[in-house]
Amino acid sequence: MPPATPTPAPHLIGRLRQVRLLALDVDGVLTDGRLYFQADGIEIKAFHTHDGHGIKLLQRAGIVTALITGRDSPMVSQRAAALGIRHVHQGVADKLDVLSELCQRLDIGLEHVAYCGDDMPDIAAIRHAGVGISVPGAPSYIRRHADWVTATPGGHGAVREICDTLLQAQGHWDAVLDIYLHGTR
Repeated sequence: MPPATPTPAPHLIGRLRQVRLLALDVDGVLTDGRLYFQADGIEIKAFHTHDGHGIKLLQRAGIVTALITGRDSPMVSQRAAALGIRHVHQGVADKLDVLSELCQRLDIGLEHVAYCGDDMPDIAAIRHAGVGISVPGAPSYIRRHADWVTATPGGHGAVREICDTLLQAQGHWDAVLDIYLHGTR
């Protein structure tokens, strides 16, 4: 049976098999990019539950996850804690620098990283990661630097599309499905 998730170009599958770290921008990738503020100034963000479950599945498969965002938001910290994401970097101006430092700490080469972003601060990380990913809502001048542009928009399951595709490429998909189809662990 064919996979239910769209896959990137066939030449990327080999690179996806090598991914050990998925690093994500937040606004525009895990959210739809809109910022909501209450009258008291408190920021509100909406995250898609499918993305969160995909991140948990990746972590169970041994793939490290990280968030690297230019904004600083308590909502990001809360969401990361709920998902068990230990590597959270907020208020970042140079995302490639932070990604490179994280890779060094984790002993993971940039060629083993999938990075997804949607705006100018993400270009360098997209270009230097083993698999650079963007979302359809990103400007064309960002998308053209990506190896893969998801079919699903940011904030609407794009991260789940990435997670499912990584799990499929790395041979974890049948085991993941089996857990939910048959209750096997």
